[in-house]
Amino acid sequence: MAKSAEVKLAIFGRAGVGKSALVVRFLTKRFIWEYDPTLESTYRHQATIDDEVVTMEILDTAGQEDTIQREGHMRWGEGFVLVYDITDRGSFEEVLPLKNILDEIKKPKNVTFILVGNKADLDHSRQVSTEEGEKLATEMACAFYECSACTGEGNITEIFYELCREVRRRRMVQGKTRRRSSTTHVKQAINKMLTKISS
Repeated sequence: MAKSAEVKLAIFGRAGVGKSALVVRFLTKRFIWEYDPTLESTYRHQATIDDEVVTMEILDTAGQEDTIQREGHMRWGEGFVLVYDITDRGSFEEVLPLKNILDEIKKPKNVTFILVGNKADLDHSRQVSTEEGEKLATEMACAFYECSACTGEGNITEIFYELCREVRRRRMVQGKTRRRSSTTHVKQAINKMLTKISS
């Protein structure tokens, strides 16, 4: 059997937005009511995405890390799920600064991430409209999903699958660029040698 592709995904967002609940809903199709919000966990999950076996390593961050811890998580990850709670405007306002830190740490590479508005089942307490989420995703040039880890509404599986697809597309593009640039270097070196010989 062919070796599966490995993808490292990290989930970010302020404490209480439902990061762990999202991951657990994706992995087990269940909702957990109680868990320790200060714990961070890493899960391994294998799935077949577009006829290819992919092994995901999913880091569920606690949302209360210090700067050094958070930077370590950002360096480790290849794809990121940025989560906010639609009933908590503050958590929405923290997304862009988080994305800017990611850009800073990952540059010159482009960051691969998806924006997720969780707790869509609590529409009566909504503080962030779907349109605002869509607008922010457009500004950040990423995909946007609204979902509920509690009820399972919104395609939670698709969030993780789409992020894996994006990471793998990026890898292919970067791999091609890398190969192209090394060929260019070889050509330049040969040309220099030829110039020296003819002069």
